[in-house]
Amino acid sequence: MLNNLESDELFHVYYKRWINLYKEGAIRSVTMSKYWMTHKWLIKIAPKLTLGALNRLTYQQLLNEYAIDHERQTTMDFHHQLKGAILDAVDEGLVERDPTRKAIIKGKTPRVKKPKYLNQFELHTLITQLDLSEDINWDWFILLVAKTGMRFSEALALTPDDFDFSHQMLSVNKTWDYKGKGGFLPTKNKSSVRKIQMDWQTVIQFSELVKGVPEEQPIFVNINQKIYNSTVNARLAKLCAKSEIPTISIHGLRHTHASLLLFAGVSIASVARRLGHASMTTTQKTYLHIIQELENQDVDLVMRSLSGLS
Repeated sequence: MLNNLESDELFHVYYKRWINLYKEGAIRSVTMSKYWMTHKWLIKIAPKLTLGALNRLTYQQLLNEYAIDHERQTTMDFHHQLKGAILDAVDEGLVERDPTRKAIIKGKTPRVKKPKYLNQFELHTLITQLDLSEDINWDWFILLVAKTGMRFSEALALTPDDFDFSHQMLSVNKTWDYKGKGGFLPTKNKSSVRKIQMDWQTVIQFSELVKGVPEEQPIFVNINQKIYNSTVNARLAKLCAKSEIPTISIHGLRHTHASLLLFAGVSIASVARRLGHASMTTTQKTYLHIIQELENQDVDLVMRSLSGLS
């Protein structure tokens, strides 16, 4: 039997203690903020739920309550973050049985999502609308992300020292903490540390653009100014509207870059390395629809080749 004091402890109190004990200092700040957001929702929808009252019924009610305001994938993430703490509570004897077993994940109807990427003609049209003046601006940022497929935080962290113009290489070895207090942070994972080959036109443009910028100073960031993802996305949306093409996000430019490479026949392994994916599996899952389309083209090619043998 559970100790009365232990069984009467509020679940959200235990969860807070669990986060501090197991997650503090062990995960990236961005991931940590997601755990704290889960904790806030726990207080909001189940403020009086105790460990002793945790069972399959009460846990399913908790998930259902959360799912009212969230899509299914977000509810799944919420479930996984709670499950880690609950399974530890079961191991410690604070909860008798695993209440997360056979949990049903629900969620509201997903919103209509923006297109994830542009085709080659649309990207070309967008680039012709960019204001590529002599001074550094967000249009230069948009161009560089489109040409390299870098993540938003990676591009923000670029300094002149990261450019090797003689070898047409760009080193990605850090990110910028735009969600926090600013400053440099490590990359998302070890695979994210990489060198990206640049085309000669981009090399010429940026070799002129970064002249006069201190070697270790971010090119696109004013250190004393807060950077918001929404600011750059708003500029991109304005450019898309002006170009009369689908509106995408900055991250959509990363998808666009990868998609164009795959359609051009670049191998999945090369695309994975260029994007800084931890494995080719990530690339395959993310761009499955494109890979399947290319496989269909391969079948047609195989059939035409075989028919020519008769």
